[in-house]
Amino acid sequence: MIGASAAIAMFWAALSSISSGPVPYNVAVAADADRVETPAASVSSPADADNLPTVLSTEQQELMDSDPDWRASARLYHAGGGGATGNDSLGCRPIAMRTVAVDPRVIPRRTKLFIRETVGMRLSDGTIHDGYWYASDTGGAIKGQKIDLYTGAGRGSMDQARRLNMRTLTIVDAGEFNGCPPAWRQTASR
Repeated sequence: MIGASAAIAMFWAALSSISSGPVPYNVAVAADADRVETPAASVSSPADADNLPTVLSTEQQELMDSDPDWRASARLYHAGGGGATGNDSLGCRPIAMRTVAVDPRVIPRRTKLFIRETVGMRLSDGTIHDGYWYASDTGGAIKGQKIDLYTGAGRGSMDQARRLNMRTLTIVDAGEFNGCPPAWRQTASR
């Protein structure tokens, strides 16, 4: 085994042989975006019959077929352990697998969102996600084309959506909502 300092030295030697100098910021950001963004088909695809509900509603099918309003890099967050605590920015309790934190300059709060890659996702209670999310939260780290998907209580709640973390998702504006986002059980029969 090699020591940590030897590993770091080997890393820097390899890096310096590739690059003859510092990398400009815009080049580094462009390269990072290429690594983070994943085509929608590799995250979830309509061809994946195991994940999609057997029948999409007319509205869901129209939203699946329409042009996206946004493409945003997704992060996951949960209650506890430094995650979400208390109410969202509308004063509502966050709803697991429904609440989305957004940059309101990009995606307005109170927007009902349809996220294609979440259609057919199996939830911990065995139900299948219908793709609808609600922009009811904001966050200091959410700037520009980024969203945070609220997964529930505890780190384990993130397991069902982990494949979406750090991926660019396809989002369609499905209208507005009043009040607080609906609880999952109220809308699971869509």
